[in-house]
Amino acid sequence: MKKKITPIALLGLALFFGACKENQSNQGKESAEPISAAQQTKTIGLVEEVLTKEEQDALTPDMVIQSFKEGNARFTRNDLTERNHSEQVRKSTLAQYPKAIVLSCVDSRVPVEDVFDRGIGDVFVARVAGNFVNEDILGSMEFACKVSGSKLILVMGHEHCGAVKAAIDDVRLGNITPMLSKIKPAVEKVQYSGNRNSKNQEFVHKVCESNVKNTIDQIRLESPILKEMEEKNEIKIVGAIYDMDTGKVSFLP
Repeated sequence: MKKKITPIALLGLALFFGACKENQSNQGKESAEPISAAQQTKTIGLVEEVLTKEEQDALTPDMVIQSFKEGNARFTRNDLTERNHSEQVRKSTLAQYPKAIVLSCVDSRVPVEDVFDRGIGDVFVARVAGNFVNEDILGSMEFACKVSGSKLILVMGHEHCGAVKAAIDDVRLGNITPMLSKIKPAVEKVQYSGNRNSKNQEFVHKVCESNVKNTIDQIRLESPILKEMEEKNEIKIVGAIYDMDTGKVSFLP
């Protein structure tokens, strides 16, 4: 004797098979959609730590210079260190112990931290067109070295510097005029018999070097604190030129 299938039983079977069909359909969609690399693995930088007080204390100025040279070599061959910047941000929230302070031009083509392959918490960076010093920048350098323990002051000029060229050509415009007056002594110090204008790349290069050296002289002259620290070998004050064409930083003798 055949059993009758009641309407309620039929409804239950319909709901069951419908659910199965929908589940199979969803599984097909999920398998069809590619899973991104970020979903598969969490990206973790090779460097997550930041410089500690103990590590900073153990450094010498020459060690910092060497690390800058090695970092710049990595930069020029496009081999920058992978870093977990989010983690470094969190770990540097309450304190910082940078190795150095770098005075650079504001030029957008000179990414200071990348040029030396440095991460968060590694360096102080002061920037002004023409990389000269004034009271504010000197105060920042004193804070970096005397208060925060940095071991190096690096004054870094660069090739094709617009501020240097403007100083050579005696450009006059608004607040640019008094700004360029800080660079003009470097122009005057260059002994050169050729064309003394911004179109002469050889002369521009010489003024660029002269400006870096003049800035270093001003640091020693106008900051007794930094001069004394250098005399005690607690810090070094050095200069360098960044080459726009190659990305190489050449330290001045």
